[in-house]
Amino acid sequence: MMTIIDLARNIRERHNKPLKTPLKEMIVVHPDAEFLDDITGKLKEYVLEELNVKSIVPCNDLLKYASLRAEPDFSVLGKRLGKSMGIVAKDVKAMSQEDILAFEKAGEVTFASHCLKLTDIKIIRGFKRPDNMTEEEIDAAGDGDVLVILDLHPDESLFEAGVAREVVNRIQKLRKKAALEPTDMVEVYFKSLDEDESNSRQILNSQEQYIREALSSCLLPLTMMPPHAVTVAEESFHGISNLAFTITLTRPALVFNSDAILALHEGNTKFANGLQTYLLSRDHHNLKSEFQLGCGKVKVDCIENQPAV
Repeated sequence: MMTIIDLARNIRERHNKPLKTPLKEMIVVHPDAEFLDDITGKLKEYVLEELNVKSIVPCNDLLKYASLRAEPDFSVLGKRLGKSMGIVAKDVKAMSQEDILAFEKAGEVTFASHCLKLTDIKIIRGFKRPDNMTEEEIDAAGDGDVLVILDLHPDESLFEAGVAREVVNRIQKLRKKAALEPTDMVEVYFKSLDEDESNSRQILNSQEQYIREALSSCLLPLTMMPPHAVTVAEESFHGISNLAFTITLTRPALVFNSDAILALHEGNTKFANGLQTYLLSRDHHNLKSEFQLGCGKVKVDCIENQPAV
């Protein structure tokens, strides 16, 4: 398993693809079905997380992605074969891919009356790149036993998912810096510091569900923060996947639709202001519970000299 992880990391390094950049797919080529079952079974989640790839594709068709060649292990065969070494080495190197597959299946092969076992011959698996694909799109690394292939195509959805994780990570660190407990509820506001805000807007829209589930709250635009909100923490971040932004954490606060409240009181500004003042005086948690019990509605009939709404 560690060999696979190391090989995949080597490919990333060659192409300047840091681990924080999510990749679409990794193909693992190996003749042993049990080996592949382990990688795609009990070890799958660990490998996916370590390499930040979306999926693992097992492949035991050695000729689909790999070209095979055989090399004699001179350190093993040299003393044993003596003068026959040259002839045997020539025959081993001349083995076709079909010969190599048959040898791996049988476990032995005979050249010049010498029986060679699997430990006597090194099988080198080279990468056979698919037609019409460049090294920048797909690349591989192997150790002679297993071949790891990474799809290097840029994937917008994976990029957006990676940025969303970075944003959530910064928010969680800001919560910790503000000494907030996991159960402490806060509103989270986002403001882009980039000239072109379309990238961050697209990412936040596409990753809205993930962000909401990760934070247990929505990520709101800073323009929605009410003037009476109490700021708990605020920090600006730069160079996060080429984005710059400010995160502001505030205590939960009510946001009023002034026109709707004014309409409740038939345009009476005094009554509308009184209702807002009363609601602001209430405990936010208790008021939220009342709204939930009332399916989004609460009745207010306790303001002196003011009609119930």
